[in-house]
Amino acid sequence: MIRKSHKGRGFTIVELMIVLGIVGILAALATYGVRKYMVQANTAEAKSNLGRLGKDAASVFERDQMTGTMLSARGAVAAQHRLCASALAPVPTTVPRGTKVQPDPTAWTAGDAVTGWKCLKFTISSPVYYRYAYTATNPANANTAAFSATATGDLDADGIASAPWTISGGVLGGAMRLAPNLAEPVDPGE
Repeated sequence: MIRKSHKGRGFTIVELMIVLGIVGILAALATYGVRKYMVQANTAEAKSNLGRLGKDAASVFERDQMTGTMLSARGAVAAQHRLCASALAPVPTTVPRGTKVQPDPTAWTAGDAVTGWKCLKFTISSPVYYRYAYTATNPANANTAAFSATATGDLDADGIASAPWTISGGVLGGAMRLAPNLAEPVDPGE
């Protein structure tokens, strides 16, 4: 019986091609998984901030507000409910392109007691991936007041802003109601 020595034998080309194919498939799956994870992490900012912004707008509406007129002795006036009027400018002023941007802290103080960010008492002190905007329709009408808040981003940094994330609310049956869900863009990673 003759014994053959296998000391000098290496891998065949077929074995190497199979290993390379498996490594390629695993790399593609890992890239997809990491990208999906990154998009979810980045969009969490928009979801969280818009949820807070919607609650802040509803809270302002539910606050009792009185007119500034002088009342006579034992006079009475009904409490008024109103939304904050639209913010004059979105913050930050431009849509961030794929990176976080630190908004100007003074931008969140724009407005007054019944207008914009100051009325909402909404502020973000950390860097953001999105530009935030707030608009209100009929804010002083307690029967038809409505608002919409948006977060617009450009996570893939291609210079084209994605469709915005949106939360809205309005008066229904005399009470402020928030939409049950955020309106999500078709491609949140855009």
